[in-house]
Amino acid sequence: MVASTLLIADPRVSVPLLEDRKKSGLDRWDEVWDGKYVFMPLPGNQHQHLVNRIAFQLTRHLDEEGASEAVQPGANVSDRADDWTQNYRCPDVVVYLPENSAEDRGSHWHGGPDLAVEVLSEGDLALEKLPFYASVGVRELWLLDRAPWRLSRYRLSDGALVADGVAEPGGAAVRSVVLPLDWSLTAEEPPAVRLATAE
Repeated sequence: MVASTLLIADPRVSVPLLEDRKKSGLDRWDEVWDGKYVFMPLPGNQHQHLVNRIAFQLTRHLDEEGASEAVQPGANVSDRADDWTQNYRCPDVVVYLPENSAEDRGSHWHGGPDLAVEVLSEGDLALEKLPFYASVGVRELWLLDRAPWRLSRYRLSDGALVADGVAEPGGAAVRSVVLPLDWSLTAEEPPAVRLATAE
């Protein structure tokens, strides 16, 4: 299946469609990109399991540092303090360290996390989010692709998120530049994401 763009200009169609989506809870993972409503693919069981395992491992590590509340699975991230619903993205996992200057507005974060994770699904637009993530100051992004399996690290450099490390199943770990953790994929099928304290 290839992701395609659908523009609905007729409010007789778009309004009931959005209302039905909200009533059913399907809008939970949707985003708004510069005023354009984006229906994101619904995460499957494997996607959600991976997100939960990554969030758990990050929380366990940060709990040892006394900052476990820094980890959130699925948060709204915007470049706007007010009227945020006109431009926001929802990474699968975010880490906001205590020294981060982003503001927790309750409904969303105004400003980027120190670290974000995106687990790719079929039809996912995560790569198209990179410029937004860079603009809000995400320092490090981990992108988990499952076709084929690989875990890529993107680091903020000169205002852009640049890929500068890849872990493959059973291969060498890649060290985080934000947290003292080595990220790797196990050799089993399907691979699991492993986070280990850096030596």
